[in-house]
Amino acid sequence: MRGLKVALLLIGVLTLGSCSSALKNKTWKEGILVDEFIYDKAPYPSCHAVTIVEATNGDLVSSWFGGTHERNPDVCIYVSRKPKGSDKWTEGIMVADGVMKDGPRLPTWNPVLYQIPGGDLMLFYKIGPKPSEWWGMLRRSSDGGKTWSEAEKMPDGFLGPIKNKPVLLSNGTLLLPSSIEGDGWRLRMESTPDFGKTWVMGDTLPRGKKEINAIQPSILFHKDGSIQAIGRTRNRALFSTFSKDNGKTWSDVELLDMPNNNSGTDAVTLKNGKHLLVYNHVLPPGDLAKGPRTPLNVSISDDGIHWNAALVLEDSKISQYSYPSVIQSSDGMVHIVYTWRREKLKYVKIDPSKLVTLPIKKGIWPGEKGKVVTAVKAEEE
Repeated sequence: MRGLKVALLLIGVLTLGSCSSALKNKTWKEGILVDEFIYDKAPYPSCHAVTIVEATNGDLVSSWFGGTHERNPDVCIYVSRKPKGSDKWTEGIMVADGVMKDGPRLPTWNPVLYQIPGGDLMLFYKIGPKPSEWWGMLRRSSDGGKTWSEAEKMPDGFLGPIKNKPVLLSNGTLLLPSSIEGDGWRLRMESTPDFGKTWVMGDTLPRGKKEINAIQPSILFHKDGSIQAIGRTRNRALFSTFSKDNGKTWSDVELLDMPNNNSGTDAVTLKNGKHLLVYNHVLPPGDLAKGPRTPLNVSISDDGIHWNAALVLEDSKISQYSYPSVIQSSDGMVHIVYTWRREKLKYVKIDPSKLVTLPIKKGIWPGEKGKVVTAVKAEEE
């Protein structure tokens, strides 16, 4: 028994030494190939909610909203492309606004791109005075985002994907991760079996015993055939819920040991089966539900529950590195876009094979002991 204890102690010492050495040599930038702004100047002072997709021809297409400030009626939807093989993004072109035939002009919100395999590029967005009163809109492009169709209003009650990309399920259904705001935050799923000819409204997801307020889900795929939704809450931690029937029913929403500052996140399941998450790994001060949107981090997981720290994309004390969108392109590279101080939009290209990760324990980023407390404990307080 004594020999076993000694052996375990040695293993612990060696593991601690290995982690310390890895942390000492960690730059938190391993695997980053490109780090640039999508544009340097724009005809508006504020921008937010950027989304990215790979078009059928291999071009990258990005969209966001820009204007005087969020909620201002002059806020419009813009689109830019990075042609395959090019090192520059095209000038952002306005493709949608909130001009009403009857009534006052309204702001636009949260564009989300989706490329139909072998078909049109879809651009979902919202129009309305505020999130509790907005409605879903859709435009389509048959030439990879160069030109767009007339706007289509989604059926009454449908909002489309709120922030993060739709996913194509094994049964051919396009699942739109959605949510509603107003009288509490609630998750729900919308879907279409025919890429927008018909629409199906799902039930709101069970909020669990703690009545978790969650919105803006991302969808992950697991090897056992289940899917997971993960994302933003008002409860100081990321949420998680699973479905075993292609998104028809879901488990009660639970909190992960991963902090959330009441800001948007995004995630994607990579081709190797691992999951990649982009988010602000920071808790709000005190017992507040909302806090600064910095730093901006990337983590990796095998099961969607336990996460390993990979990258720090931004760590300035100046806030507003937020609302990321992430995809993996056909060549295996990972592409991330996000809001930079509400002034510009950042684009980062990553080789996932070069990521170096360290385990996150009890919600604490490696090397930041005491800075981030356990998310569950924060929720209890």
